[in-house]
Amino acid sequence: MRLPKSYIKTSLIISGVILSALIFGTIFKNVTSDTFADNEAGQQAIAENHHVIIYDQGKKLIIKTDAITVGEALDRAGYELASTDIVEPARTTMINYDNFHINIYRSRPVLVTDGKLKIRVETASYDPKVIAEAAGFSVYDGDDIDMVASTDFIETGAATTYKITRNGGQTVTIETSIPYEEETKQDASLADGETKVTQEGEEGRRVAKYLVQFVNGEEVSRELVSDEVVKEPVKKITSVGSKKAAASIRPEWETCAGWARQAGVSEGDLETALTLIYHESGCRTNATNASSGAYGIPQALPGNKMAAMGDDWETNPITQIRWMINYVTKRYGGWSQAMTWWWEHHWY
Repeated sequence: MRLPKSYIKTSLIISGVILSALIFGTIFKNVTSDTFADNEAGQQAIAENHHVIIYDQGKKLIIKTDAITVGEALDRAGYELASTDIVEPARTTMINYDNFHINIYRSRPVLVTDGKLKIRVETASYDPKVIAEAAGFSVYDGDDIDMVASTDFIETGAATTYKITRNGGQTVTIETSIPYEEETKQDASLADGETKVTQEGEEGRRVAKYLVQFVNGEEVSRELVSDEVVKEPVKKITSVGSKKAAASIRPEWETCAGWARQAGVSEGDLETALTLIYHESGCRTNATNASSGAYGIPQALPGNKMAAMGDDWETNPITQIRWMINYVTKRYGGWSQAMTWWWEHHWY
């Protein structure tokens, strides 16, 4: 079969476009920067490769990823999670050290009975009280919650059955977790930018007890009897390396310092400014983030925002650093504050 010339010509054009896109994408990817100055205060973080160990239903998967959060790592690894599944640590937790562990607890159907009332719920918990409360039942002190064998498979199916036995309790005890704080500390013994968790965070625990008033067997009110913190939260501490490379290893530092001076960076701010600049772009005027398009020494997004400082914003390092001075001053109040923010969040 002989193809029409117009068909052959169109196919060649399409093939050329696809090939050009692939080549451009490869080049573009090779000049990326890890972080960027965003338009908004949205969360951005440095992309570093870490080994992540995922435990799910008795299986262990080890991956190396530059995902920023637990949720992103799981999505990239192809995990599909139900809304009732439990992930520890939470999906929003930052992955900021190597050999990071993620546990997945899958939910299952459970039937909870309280007299004639029966409620089916999906839960990943194995705590009887938590399960009963997830089904919407109030659990009073003295109540028994037992896992029982089902006598009616048609009714329960594959669900595990828990039975609540009321024993006339007049009080209810409620436990709540207290979230832990996170702190980042600079550590001169670690290489610049290296991170290490020096203290794992632990949630605290608060226990409150209420006296319950009943009318005709129905709860009508609760009165707080006691409220006690039984376990204080433990702060999570992450050390971030601040050890500078020797000047002989990074001879271009003085060149960048010269540009910064011409742009208006003071001698007092110079060390801090250059540290932030090298974290963002390596002081490269054409540094480009492949995923976001952030551009230049300050990783401005979009890059053409720097045109406010000059038409040569794409290639002139002094113009770009002038824009960066204006950015860190307006947003953070100065270089020192911007650098402090970067150490804590790994983006600015």
